[in-house]
Amino acid sequence: MNLSADIMYNASYNKDASFEGIFWMGVKTTGIFCRPTCTARKPKPENVEFFDNTKDAILKGYRPCKVCKPLEKLNETPKYIQEIINELSDNPSLKFKDYDLVKRGIEPATMRRWFLKNHGITFQAYQRMFRINSAFKKIQKGESVTETAFESGYESLSGFNESFKNVFGVSPKNSKNQIVIDLKRIETPLGTMYAAATENGICMLEFTDRKMLETELKHLSKSLNANIIQGDNPFFDILEKELSEYFEGNRTEFTVPLDFVGSDFQKKVWEILMKIPYGQTWSYAKQAEVLGDRNKVRAVANANGMNKISILVPCHRVIGSDGNLTGYGGGIWRKQKLLELEKVILF
Repeated sequence: MNLSADIMYNASYNKDASFEGIFWMGVKTTGIFCRPTCTARKPKPENVEFFDNTKDAILKGYRPCKVCKPLEKLNETPKYIQEIINELSDNPSLKFKDYDLVKRGIEPATMRRWFLKNHGITFQAYQRMFRINSAFKKIQKGESVTETAFESGYESLSGFNESFKNVFGVSPKNSKNQIVIDLKRIETPLGTMYAAATENGICMLEFTDRKMLETELKHLSKSLNANIIQGDNPFFDILEKELSEYFEGNRTEFTVPLDFVGSDFQKKVWEILMKIPYGQTWSYAKQAEVLGDRNKVRAVANANGMNKISILVPCHRVIGSDGNLTGYGGGIWRKQKLLELEKVILF
């Protein structure tokens, strides 16, 4: 994208997240470079220069800002937190207390703030959710409530029953008709994403900074009458493997099962999106034509906007009839990066 210095400076001044990944700003007076969203005090326009990538900024002699950390992936989970999450995934009955965190050199307050910011719950609540999710699945498979309670790390059956009821609204014995949507943060080169899955497949894949994310999660929960809980799902392993291959340029199609949640019309539109070949782009008009009704261009565009499964259902391959990039829930800059990855020629 060819942006003027004024546009980039104003974007940085306003901390506009939609410009993340498009440019980086070097400050001549300090010798550091920042993201557009850096919270540090903004310098005068004559004291800055802009770069298309971090490599050019470093080659010019700039150091990465310690406040916004421009060399890190956007919203990336810190390594020490990811290691603990992986351990919980391997053994949900684990209980990390403040003492255990301090032994690892982790400040409990830092852990608490990170989980509140990125998951909306404390680290202790996250652990409880993970244990309850694991226990729920064991009970669904026919394991006894008592055995599951103690295997999950609970010291009493009454404590387990109370925790279970707080999450699901029913006791473990009456949970056979309950549905769970599993939720997990996953890392990608374009930023952290939330993946959600049912027993049928992936039902959501969105970047964590998408403005509609909370609305989408509420829609999923209401539509399926399900509880959304942090936890593992067999489809997450397939998803992460295939996404990794995709970003490495070694995969052009995905095989992980999908579970569409939407109206019949929306599902038809999303199925058509999946027909757009890798490395090609269509217009909304062409989508409507393939749908069988050229008069439904606007309806098709609206349905695209309601797509909850980014990348796998490639709405990034739809551009304006004039060849310009149109809106994208994950940000226009990500749409451009995805098309560049697929070697689409943009005019």
